[in-house]
Amino acid sequence: MEINPEYLKLCRELNYKTSRSSGPGGQNVNKVNSRVELRFRIGLSLLLSDEEKATLFEKLKNRLTNDGELILVSQTERSQLKNKENVTHRFNILIEKALRPGKKRLATKPTLKARLKRLEGKKYHSRIKEERKKPEF
Repeated sequence: MEINPEYLKLCRELNYKTSRSSGPGGQNVNKVNSRVELRFRIGLSLLLSDEEKATLFEKLKNRLTNDGELILVSQTERSQLKNKENVTHRFNILIEKALRPGKKRLATKPTLKARLKRLEGKKYHSRIKEERKKPEF
């Protein structure tokens, strides 16, 4: 997936925090801060327009903190640099997907076969209900 260069400019507005990882690495885990946490405050971004900010708030609302901050974490690699690249790449993909406009649905009519199948279902259901009635003497 090709990342839009405009979203790569957002990398200047990202804050990174490192800490000890729980991932692979043996004793290296106990000595090196290889876990990388990316933080991005959508509301404080200077590069995003108000419409883009509103779109991000709406589409990413389940991933945001109460302060409107997006937090992504990577600790899969033993290297801090690889984890930083990983989390930055994931951030760029997430922003790209969130800001991509959705396709509009084209209204279509049901096919002849679908209409006939629906009518058959209605007749069948009607027959079942008809058989539940008490017989007239």
